[in-house]
Formats: sequence, C-alpha cells, structure tokens
Amino acid sequence: MSEELTNNLKVIVFQLADEEYGIPVQQVQSIEKVLHITRVPGTAKYVKGVINLRGVVTPIIDLRVRFGLDELPFNDSTRVIIVSLETMDVGLIVDAANDVIDLQSESIEPAPEVIGTVEADYLNGVAKLDRRLLVLLKLEKVLSVKELTEING
Repeated sequence: MSEELTNNLKVIVFQLADEEYGIPVQQVQSIEKVLHITRVPGTAKYVKGVINLRGVVTPIIDLRVRFGLDELPFNDSTRVIIVSLETMDVGLIVDAANDVIDLQSESIEPAPEVIGTVEADYLNGVAKLDRRLLVLLKLEKVLSVKELTEING
C-alpha cells in the first residue's frame, strides 16, 4: 500500500446551518431520510427520541439543538446519519448530507479553541479544501455514551 493512501481520511460531509462538518466514513452505518421518531420522556432536549431502524431501536440526536443552533422543521434535504459509537448505533439529524470526500492528512489542522458554538472538545480538527472549511467532529465527545445508554435503558 502506498504511503499516500495511509495518510488519507475518508469523511462524510454534512451541513448544519451555514457550516460543513465531517465524520469518518468508518463510523457511519447509513444515511436515512427522517423516519417517525418516538419521543422518550425525561431525556436531554437534543435527544429527539428513538426510531425503529430495521428492527433496532436507535436513539436520535438533533445536532442543531446539541450545538445550540436554532431548531428548524425537517424538510426534503434533512437526513439522519446513523453512526456507530462503542456498543451502539445513534442517529444524528442534520440539515443535509452533502458528499463523501478524501482528505489529505496535511490539509487537516488542529481545532481552534471555539468554532461558532461547537466547543473544541468536540473537534478533531479543521480541514481546508479550496475555499471550504470542514469541521471534523469527535463523535465520542459530541455524543455522551452514558446519556445515550440511559435512553436505551
């Protein structure tokens, strides 16, 4: 295998408000249209509830609410990105799933202290692509497994 291939990171790019974010493709199980979400009482505001996805009860997180952005009604481009986190799958509601791209490791810089409302703890870094800036998320921090385990009971 060439060295060039080992330095690339393949990411799913999605949109939240005016920002583009990326998560490693190996953490993504699927990208779905919004299904019926069953509310779960007593959960954090950003937890929309659960869905039954191919027989698996999956918690659904609204990333807009999680990041302190204004909540918007779902539309035709709204997607749920199903990601694997430790021992469970979680659905992330995003404004749109844009594409899959390969990032060169040299285009990735360490995260600045704060980007918009996303705390630096949530970030793996920022990638520069031509005129675009892509915020790379650290899912383990964005999604507290402890909180999500309580939802799944």
